[in-house]
Amino acid sequence: MRQLRLVLLERIRRGAPRLLGSALLLASLACVVVGCASASLMPETQAGAIKDRDRALAPHAAAIHAAIGQSGNVGALAFLDTKDGRLIVLPGDSPADAWSRYIASPEGETGRGSVPPVLTFVHRADVPKAPEAVTRGVLQQQAQLRDAYRRFEEQLGTVQRELAESIAATKREADARASMQAALTSLSEELATVRKFMLQTAQLGWLNHELVVENATGIRKLGTASQELSASSVKLEETLRQLSESLAGQLKELTSRLDTIRGKVSSLK
Repeated sequence: MRQLRLVLLERIRRGAPRLLGSALLLASLACVVVGCASASLMPETQAGAIKDRDRALAPHAAAIHAAIGQSGNVGALAFLDTKDGRLIVLPGDSPADAWSRYIASPEGETGRGSVPPVLTFVHRADVPKAPEAVTRGVLQQQAQLRDAYRRFEEQLGTVQRELAESIAATKREADARASMQAALTSLSEELATVRKFMLQTAQLGWLNHELVVENATGIRKLGTASQELSASSVKLEETLRQLSESLAGQLKELTSRLDTIRGKVSSLK
């Protein structure tokens, strides 16, 4: 019997996917342990004690059924208080249910010492079942089993909540990394554009320098030329001035874009 209870407890402990099966095991365990308390398996002395107890309860049958009818439950645990002999009726839909309600009540917390070793579960008058003898030890084991199962469900709920929070935190970290990667990609593209612009500006400056040198040499050679050459020299100087202004504008634009890039880099830091 003890090995059977251990096997059932181990199966209940295995986790959430077997919650329904565990509930069925609880019911099976109740049937097994109650069956072991039947009169057919008890020593004669214990069976005689149960008969004496049943005879003591017989005069209270009307009161017991009245209490069951008022409660609306399937039946009730009934026993005589071991201290003062008064009738105690604990309504419930099963022996375990009635006992659980009893130990959860203030009376159950303070008066458990008055409960006899063997109790009787009396069914409602319209339920065609004979009274069942249930030991106090079995009821206490069932209550402990239910309490252990409840604690397990609470622990399982805590683990599930912590797992959900961990998954949410991981997702937030992944989103942050993706955002940072997008910003770095954008900055890399901006730097590539600036490098290309700087190369084009350098090429333009080099061509402008070569042109200035060539034109300066031509001007010195044509210093003694005619008035027409002088007019051409003035026109060429105007062209050079325009090129210089264009270069100054491009350099200013380059400076502005470099300042913009430095601002983006600072914001990323």
